[in-house]
Amino acid sequence: MIGKDIPFPMLSDQDGSIGKMYGIYDDDGGVETRGRFIIDPDGLVQGFEVLTPPVGRNVSESIRQIKAFQHVRESNGMEATPSGWKPGKKTLKPEPALVGNVWRVWSVSEAFEE
Repeated sequence: MIGKDIPFPMLSDQDGSIGKMYGIYDDDGGVETRGRFIIDPDGLVQGFEVLTPPVGRNVSESIRQIKAFQHVRESNGMEATPSGWKPGKKTLKPEPALVGNVWRVWSVSEAFEE
């Protein structure tokens, strides 16, 4: 079911069939653990998070990640989004020299700047 103010599909898994398919259904408890899967338009899982039932998910972080995946997709993979990236903030150019050297071109404090 798509909510009227949510620009992406969200759904419920009342019979547990999706949870079983993704391996997050707890057969002993008869419930799903808290799972969130970000699936791109090509049907590929780009990100996921699974938490035990007492801990809730961070909706703001889910939305931030969706925007980051969309940005990377729109750039055809020519840009990468560092930790905490938000729209309008600095991106990175993915290249072998960046591996292990992100700290040289980006500071984690940039994620918290308004």
